[in-house]
Amino acid sequence: MHAAQGDAQKRLRVLIEDGGCSGFQYGMSFDLPKAGDQSFETEGVQVLVDPTSLAYLNGTTIDFDDGLQGKGFEIRNPNAQSTCGCGKSFN
Repeated sequence: MHAAQGDAQKRLRVLIEDGGCSGFQYGMSFDLPKAGDQSFETEGVQVLVDPTSLAYLNGTTIDFDDGLQGKGFEIRNPNAQSTCGCGKSFN
């Protein structure tokens, strides 16, 4: 099975959405680049961030914990005033 050309160009999109238990929540998806996106590469992963989300994510680090007690993606955002216990929302 061969991947479609569009699939080969998709990147990991990290974004901020309204919602979650603290006001905003993090989102991730695979998407094609759009006008205005900032593109970053880290450890071989191409990441896309839209301009609005970038304002909230500036300085953020994202790790993936896949150990025995691994909880998946861990987001450390220095711009968050407070975070929810789930680690997926903030204000």
